[in-house]
Amino acid sequence: MGVDVELQTGREAVVRVPVATLWAAPEAVRPVDRPALSDAPDTAAWIAGMDRDQQVGDCVLTQLLLGERVLVTELRPDGWAHVVALAQPAAKLDVRGYPGWLPAAQLTAPAEPGPSATPLVVDAVHTALSATPDGPPALTGVVLGTRLAPAGRPVDGWRPVLVPGRADPLWAPEGDLVPLPAERPEAKEVLAVAERLRDLVYVWGGLSTHGIDCSGLVHLAWRRYGITLPRDADDQAEATTPLALDQERPGDLYFFARPGRRIHHVGIVSTEPQGETRRMLHACYVKRRVVEEQLPPDREATLVGAHRI
Repeated sequence: MGVDVELQTGREAVVRVPVATLWAAPEAVRPVDRPALSDAPDTAAWIAGMDRDQQVGDCVLTQLLLGERVLVTELRPDGWAHVVALAQPAAKLDVRGYPGWLPAAQLTAPAEPGPSATPLVVDAVHTALSATPDGPPALTGVVLGTRLAPAGRPVDGWRPVLVPGRADPLWAPEGDLVPLPAERPEAKEVLAVAERLRDLVYVWGGLSTHGIDCSGLVHLAWRRYGITLPRDADDQAEATTPLALDQERPGDLYFFARPGRRIHHVGIVSTEPQGETRRMLHACYVKRRVVEEQLPPDREATLVGAHRI
């Protein structure tokens, strides 16, 4: 790994790869993490190569998407950068955003601002960007919720977009992009986005459509509509409005905590409660998948509230 000479401590940078993983420390990475550490990380191969235990290693903190802004707070000679993810609030860790480490080669200096235009957001679960309309993929694994700046008019069903670290635009299938909404979405619209990720593998710290955790599912579904929520479940609870149980509706959130402990889990209300029966969509640590299910007894026992965004 080599440090990008454009990066400077105390300055902002942007992610130049489809998905960058934020680590607790450079020394915390494992041999299985190698595909996620290269200048062109293969997030899908990294997750496919992990066993059930490795999917929940606490060395992973969160993930950053293509074009996401960070503040660089340290650059190490061995090619690692300590950053603060500015679009992922984490008040208990850093008031500026989520802090952690990643390979500096996965970052680039931000481009000079161009003419303002409504940003585009990836609405497909995954997409690939090409150097020419209908050409071979030049950048694969771009995920749902990624924001891209338009770079001109569509051509034959392809849309040119600006990509950090590249001088020339790349082309995305026009149907995979939508304008970033100007209005706040209804909760049921956000739930519909999350429902598209059913059966996605659970990965601790995951925040992409390659693998995701419970609070990542909530954060990413709302990010698709331009709403920034905190990254972790306990911070999400602090940032949302409590409801009386039985007042929740689809798209609201359930939070869970053990007695005397902070909130450790969040799920999205998937149906209106029916008596004592409640259902939710969530990234389940136990099943290692995104599932929609009735709250089992152990979840009911730790349910501490319903909240609305």
